[in-house]
Amino acid sequence: MGTPLDYIYEHELQVQPSFRGDLGISGQSGYRGELLIKAGSKEILKHAIIIADNETALLFAGELDDFDNFEALYTSYKSLFNSKSLITLFVNNLLSDTVFEYEGLTIYAFALDESSVWNELLSYAELDKKELKKMPAEEKLIALYDGIKISTLYASKKTYAEACALKMS
Repeated sequence: MGTPLDYIYEHELQVQPSFRGDLGISGQSGYRGELLIKAGSKEILKHAIIIADNETALLFAGELDDFDNFEALYTSYKSLFNSKSLITLFVNNLLSDTVFEYEGLTIYAFALDESSVWNELLSYAELDKKELKKMPAEEKLIALYDGIKISTLYASKKTYAEACALKMS
């Protein structure tokens, strides 16, 4: 399959990448931009951020307009995930934050209201935007991943069915 970023490009899932490349840490690469929820669709995972090693998306984050698109997104990208993956979605039509298990993996889904994935992740990672502005893109992604992997992402634990019930109608 190649790396997770190779997979994205081979399946033509990338849209308007603002960064794609090596992070300067052995075997780690990063992506910022938008992603198609599934190949050939018009639905987009906005503000996507991926930190990956050679086999796995270590951090997979983005803004999902509608929680109904979760299963299609998961199906498209599940080959990139394993137990090391931190899957964090910010969803426009969720009433509250939740964490749930899906096919054995932990998924964090946060209600998003007038913010951005980047700003939300920085907040969870307790990073200062002013400090990050001085860094090149690669270092920003490394700092974000280092901060987010030790942060406490708190949300009430629910089943997937209960998470679906949090969707605004």
